Amino acid sequence: MRKLEQSWPAEAAARYRARGYWRGETFTRVLRDRARERPDHVAVVGGGARWSFGELEARAERLARGFLARGLEPGDRVIVQLPNIPEFLTVVFALFRARLIPVFALPAHRLVEIAHFARTAQARGYVVAERHEGFDYRTLAQELLGEVPDIAHVVVVGDAGDFTGLEGLPQGGDIDLPEDADPSDVAFLQISGGSTGLSKLIPRTHDDYIYSFRASAEICKLTPSSVYLAALPVAHNFPMSSPGVFGALYAGSRVVLSPSPSPEAAFPLIERERVTITGLVPPLALLWLQAAPTTRHDLSSLEVLQVGGAKFLPESARRVKPVLGCTLQQVFGMAEGLVNYTRLDDPEEIIVSTQGRPISGDDEVLILDDAGQPVPEGEAGHLLTRGPYTIRAYHNNDGANARAFTPDGFYRTGDVVKRMPGGYLVVQGRAGDHINRAGEKISAEEIEDHLLAHPAVFDAAVVSLPDDYLGERSCAFIIPQGEKPKAAALKLFMRKRGLADFKVPDQIVFIEAFETTAVGKVSRKELRAGLRRRFLEKTEAEAGE
Repeated sequence: MRKLEQSWPAEAAARYRARGYWRGETFTRVLRDRARERPDHVAVVGGGARWSFGELEARAERLARGFLARGLEPGDRVIVQLPNIPEFLTVVFALFRARLIPVFALPAHRLVEIAHFARTAQARGYVVAERHEGFDYRTLAQELLGEVPDIAHVVVVGDAGDFTGLEGLPQGGDIDLPEDADPSDVAFLQISGGSTGLSKLIPRTHDDYIYSFRASAEICKLTPSSVYLAALPVAHNFPMSSPGVFGALYAGSRVVLSPSPSPEAAFPLIERERVTITGLVPPLALLWLQAAPTTRHDLSSLEVLQVGGAKFLPESARRVKPVLGCTLQQVFGMAEGLVNYTRLDDPEEIIVSTQGRPISGDDEVLILDDAGQPVPEGEAGHLLTRGPYTIRAYHNNDGANARAFTPDGFYRTGDVVKRMPGGYLVVQGRAGDHINRAGEKISAEEIEDHLLAHPAVFDAAVVSLPDDYLGERSCAFIIPQGEKPKAAALKLFMRKRGLADFKVPDQIVFIEAFETTAVGKVSRKELRAGLRRRFLEKTEAEAGE
């Protein structure tokens, strides 16, 4: 099994410790401290459960013994694919306590992605819910076992069927739990947006990740009286750590888990629990702004609405305060590290027109032109960064590491931004063939590979198109082979291949040929750019007729 590593140069690590960013904390210690300080304070609410910090810790300890008694061993990797239910937190903290490594997957992922995570992480365990939004994850687990036989343990929250139920894990009363992790150890594996092909795995350490959400909680002014609503899928980096559920628990706040980010699900929870802060992606923020004026629910407790995952246009951002009566906080970050926030006391124009500034004074930010030279303030360029919570390498992916990181440790984010006075960033878009659909990052290359597997597809190119609701939508240009297939049939074909639904193209356009150079060659990047440009020009011309 390939070792999990994430390290910084000795000089940088010493500086981060000396400046108090890395305090030697671990996830297990964080929960233990809060359980000692506030044992009876409500920590998590969701699905009928209402657990205190003391109960959350006790449940995690019990499950930790159960996982080990089941046959998992410290250091094993366990894929966690759970929706927004309280068991997400007990499972994750149990894995930390047992020195097991969570590998976070989203509820929307299907066999293609889960099998990839399992192989890349060399996972031995898989934790799922029985069902979510009508999908039976036990069927997915059965398919996974056929693809990746190294998965030896499947644990199901709910009716387990042929598998082991979470509540049916061995009690493990005679199991000695291991000593706590070293703070510099890898705590878990996150997934990247996957700019080329399937997602890469991101090793995050206790030191770096805890600093990220501790500092985020401070920036967001969380206190024990704060109430954080996790509306987005909690395995995303944004609702996990910006400040997310972990930042809220660190601050001693209450976490409320919403089964859906829809106004119908979230608004009653805001009223009942007196939610003070939550985070959304722009399309959902627009939906809330549309629903709020006519809702019967009292949203007056909401103090901060965070919007991130994709750029929130100023015209929409200006509506948040008048409509919802709360402060907007823009968030721009990535699972690999760097997170930027507008501050709660920033001038309104900064809040609505920028995507914030970095968490840390030691977040080093470079904005470079195509030749690798710094651009003047206010001009657009490629964003590179390094710092106390930005990784230096992906797991088990030498090729991606060579592309994504400079020799001196800067991470090439793939984002094009402008730096404004005060260090605030304005996001311009992506530099590559990466589609940002409502905050979900989609690789054009991965989708093209699936389309080319269809016998009626000769060639395919997938591009992003601007979309008022999603930010960007995906459009597949298809050269058919033989009889032209129906668009609906192509979409169904992709779903049947076990692909997450958000990756299925929103739009399919059939064309006769792709333009090439005189020698018959064209780069995929140039091809996609040309198709996108011509499609938009044609659409604009038709609109003007």
